[in-house]
Amino acid sequence: MISEQEFTQIYTSLASKVYRLCLGYATGNDELANEWLQETFIKVWNHRHSFQGNSSIDTWIYRIAVNVCLGDLRKSRKNIPIHNDLLSDSSDDDTPRDTNEDLKKMYHCIDQLNEQNRALILLELEEIPQATIADTVGLAHGTLRTRLSRIRKSLLKCITNGK
Repeated sequence: MISEQEFTQIYTSLASKVYRLCLGYATGNDELANEWLQETFIKVWNHRHSFQGNSSIDTWIYRIAVNVCLGDLRKSRKNIPIHNDLLSDSSDDDTPRDTNEDLKKMYHCIDQLNEQNRALILLELEEIPQATIADTVGLAHGTLRTRLSRIRKSLLKCITNGK
């Protein structure tokens, strides 16, 4: 069982990655990503006694986060619009316009992927090791590498052609 001190350490080390994973599902909607982050860690705390150590704690938490995001998206039966405030240009922003446009296109293209491919690429974008991703989603490592390669090609085509 995970102690309160261990939970605090886990939260501190993983919260930002879980947030960004949720942000990908929320296509830039900060409020929704924070809501899913909180729900994820509430579930981690409430079910801490059920963690058996068959996988790493990171893998277990990422799986919970993916399930929280997908469950909420299924429940609401709607696509989350790209959060334009986050991605729009502002006069005091140092980020070049092209970068914002690329981010907007990337979120749009990721949103077009099926649920499992979206989970895979969002975990990959968080620089989570492929072995951990494979364990999280239950795929063989070789299968995962092939799938990620295809997803990257698909995203590049989408971003380049806008489709």
